Amino acid sequence: MSDIFLSILNWSEVWALFIPLLVLVIRKEQPRYMKPVILYLWLALLLNLTCDILSEYNDTHRSHEISNNPIYNIHSIVRFVCFSNFFILQRQRFFKTIFKLIPVVYFLFVAINFSFFENFFYPNNISGNLLSMEAFLLLIYCMLYYLSQLKGEVIGITRSKDFLVVTGLAIYVAANFFVFLFYVPMITENQNVASNMWNVHNIAYILLCTFISKAFYVPAAI
Repeated sequence: MSDIFLSILNWSEVWALFIPLLVLVIRKEQPRYMKPVILYLWLALLLNLTCDILSEYNDTHRSHEISNNPIYNIHSIVRFVCFSNFFILQRQRFFKTIFKLIPVVYFLFVAINFSFFENFFYPNNISGNLLSMEAFLLLIYCMLYYLSQLKGEVIGITRSKDFLVVTGLAIYVAANFFVFLFYVPMITENQNVASNMWNVHNIAYILLCTFISKAFYVPAAI
């Protein structure tokens, strides 16, 4: 029974995306700032499906394995770009400069990291540096969003689309920052612990998709 549960959890990066995408079929009309989130869902579905298919292939073809680690790196960049645009398109009244500066910091880090410290196409493991930095900067976005809403004394914030997306994202990146940070070192020390750590990521990803689903469903204006 546990093997079945773990198999379902391992594929959650694919099936969890269908939750918001099915809601989107019903609630097609979404505000402009939600478009990057919608784009992310479709791109994530393509990337995650590819990763999981390759993983299944590698399990049955040990002598001809094809690494899916570069796809996880691509996914990380796609996720940051999409959610960064989500925040910027909301036209926040406060912290405007910081909101626009964060992508500059991110891409400067990406250039330095893969020029001197890591190989983007390294087949043995994902880029812990990239995923950790992505989670850290997205968490800053989330915190600045909350502070901006508090300073603006926005009414009914907890029932708005943007609040639901940000809350789901905040849970995801806060839960996974240390997972991403220690996942690569843990693989060399204890693969079972590393595997359990990634289950935390999968559960947080399900929560992210659930919050996005709720965001699609609620009216655009309260």
